[in-house]
Amino acid sequence: MTLVLVAAVALVDRDGRVLLARRPQGGFLSGLWEFPGGKLEAGETPEQALIRELEEELGILTWQSCLAPLTFASHAYEEFDLLMPLFICRKWQGTAMPKEGQDLAWVRPSEFGRYPMPPADRPLLPILRDWL
Repeated sequence: MTLVLVAAVALVDRDGRVLLARRPQGGFLSGLWEFPGGKLEAGETPEQALIRELEEELGILTWQSCLAPLTFASHAYEEFDLLMPLFICRKWQGTAMPKEGQDLAWVRPSEFGRYPMPPADRPLLPILRDWL
């Protein structure tokens, strides 16, 4: 089975809320909420991929020094195996805006249960809750 490497980030604002983005309708796992991020391109590190994805998807800039690795998820979907490191970021430049038509929500860790997430993301929530 193919291994897909995806980097994700928990953007944490000054109020301790985390940004979630809803996957667009019609695609894989459509309508579910997830941490921003995406697939690594050839030659990219997870940090480089996140810096690129955050600018493309949300119009914000961050730096490698602001991305702290927290944990990772590993999940076997039917078509591929997913490996996803999760980073924490508390510092960025700009205001997160949905540049790809996705819905965004700033969510308190106690409210994560109200947002249906992909199977790979769910095990990350207790770890993130404990850290915040």
